Amino acid sequence: MLAYDCVPAALGAIMNSVNVYKGWCKKCGICIAFCPQKVLATGADGFPAPGNLEACTGCRWCELRCPDFAIVVSTEAREEGTDEE
Repeated sequence: MLAYDCVPAALGAIMNSVNVYKGWCKKCGICIAFCPQKVLATGADGFPAPGNLEACTGCRWCELRCPDFAIVVSTEAREEGTDEE
């Protein structure tokens, strides 16, 4: 796990991704309720979906509170100047 204070300044931006495994998710909404940054919202299909991914701090509250282990948060340090989207 990559913590914010462990990332050297030369690495640049930190990008978080939130993956929801729909086969495991039962749409309970616990992940949405526990997200302190309101990153997750209910998608059109009823499953949680990251709607404000730029606000994600990588705290992993959604991942830790999911009773079905259906969410995985990944944290990646990127070099500044890379244009990945």
